[in-house]
Amino acid sequence: MSTDVGTAAAPRASRREWLGLAVLALPTMLIAMDLTVLHLALPALTADLRPGNTELLWIVDIYGFLIAGCLITTGAIGDRVGRRRLLLIGAVAFGAASVLSAFAVNAAMLIAARALLGIAGSTLMPSTLSLIRIMFRDPKQQGAAIGAWTGFFSLGTVVGPLVGGTFLELFRWGSVFLLGVPTMLLLIVFGPLVLPEYRDESVSRPDLISAVMSIVGVLALIFGLKRIAEDGLRPESGIAIVVGLALAALFLCRQGRLEQPLVDLSLFRNGLFGTAVGMLVFATLLSAGSQFFVMQYLQLVQGLTPLQAGLWSLPTTMAIMIGAMGAPGLASRMKLSTLLAGGLVVAAAGMVVLTRVSGPSDLYVAAAGAAVIGLGLGPMVSLGTGLIVGAAPPERAGAASAMAATGTELGSALGVGVTGSIGFAVYRADLADRLPEGLPAPVVEAAKDTLAAAVNGARMLPAAQGSGLLAVAREAFVHGLQTTAIVGAVLAVLLATAAATLLRSARMPSPPLPAEADDQAKSFEKAHN
Repeated sequence: MSTDVGTAAAPRASRREWLGLAVLALPTMLIAMDLTVLHLALPALTADLRPGNTELLWIVDIYGFLIAGCLITTGAIGDRVGRRRLLLIGAVAFGAASVLSAFAVNAAMLIAARALLGIAGSTLMPSTLSLIRIMFRDPKQQGAAIGAWTGFFSLGTVVGPLVGGTFLELFRWGSVFLLGVPTMLLLIVFGPLVLPEYRDESVSRPDLISAVMSIVGVLALIFGLKRIAEDGLRPESGIAIVVGLALAALFLCRQGRLEQPLVDLSLFRNGLFGTAVGMLVFATLLSAGSQFFVMQYLQLVQGLTPLQAGLWSLPTTMAIMIGAMGAPGLASRMKLSTLLAGGLVVAAAGMVVLTRVSGPSDLYVAAAGAAVIGLGLGPMVSLGTGLIVGAAPPERAGAASAMAATGTELGSALGVGVTGSIGFAVYRADLADRLPEGLPAPVVEAAKDTLAAAVNGARMLPAAQGSGLLAVAREAFVHGLQTTAIVGAVLAVLLATAAATLLRSARMPSPPLPAEADDQAKSFEKAHN
């Protein structure tokens, strides 16, 4: 008697798979925590290492850029060497880079350590998501597992400010990086026991030329933008931008000629896939850019301690969770385009609220604006990854999940890099016109770099001079915050218009049928026997 595999029920996950999901939640939650605790630590590490504004931006976003640049390469490597093996190798490297970051003695060392963190981190997220899709083949269980994975990411954003703020109250700023060490140790110990191995022997070696082109192109482009923000348009900044754009164009041309490219351009033939990737990039750009300035506002303008700033950021993280967790239910009751466009309009309203922040007396305004932004972007955070992975064929799940993670990390890094450059350019220009006379030259130069440097410089001056410097520096920073909020509001409205137009006939993809994942099922069963 023959069996119709197309209608056969998918095997349900056992307790081992659910334990494996708990293990995979560890690096997911850690990555989310790392995004929040670093923003809390910025004032302390700035006071200690004294980076310039360009160095400060690189400290924050080199991690995200290298994750984004390496994700697709490490995804291809994982297909060859085994996704579980790559996950464990990445855990070791991430723990080691965390220790280097914690004990950095200058800005250059911290930037290098954060770069290593980014390379190591690029092995974690795509491996976790692709393993979940292999482990859970029953459609309902797979949906629940991906939902739990998203929930742990959200939990990390909630726990991060509390844990990070507490550590910063008790220890030096480097302690926030050490949070990753015990997490990675748990992954290394329990990962081999509960996670299956999966590899694709048909995958060729990743194209290293493409990998280098993508990383160098992105870094050159952002370097040029940062230099323009700091020194205006000069030959070196223009050359860097041209090199970045040229490498990006050559990278895309090369992918079209390769038999097994790093970026499968055929995925973008599905309009839903390409639109979802773009939306996810810009949504995370808006989120990261606003958070970067709001967290510094809480500590350097309001004068809150790291723990207090973490507590004031909880409304934002809770709002993101409400928006993200409520989105799937709303998506079953209303058009997807209406839901996402409406969320982006809400985010734009939150940006408008931030433009009303005018000084230290507007703590509630800043917290409310950030929370409204988080609520509006929550649906895109929740549904974006599902749209991307679900729109791809099952055999391309690894490439799709890598693309989703790439979009998220690239958006986060661009949010800090681009909006940070705009905000700091406004800060420097505004401060230069308003500095009190008679200040020491070293203090003036340091104050022009960052608000944290201005705060530290004010402490070394006589009371009258110090208060004068502090007042104008804080006002200049708030002007930078207002400017980036205006830019963010305009971008959110444009995205809402695009979502309403481009996604008007889109629906959330259904989970794959069991027969569609037959090859992955065989690999899964082989790994368990």
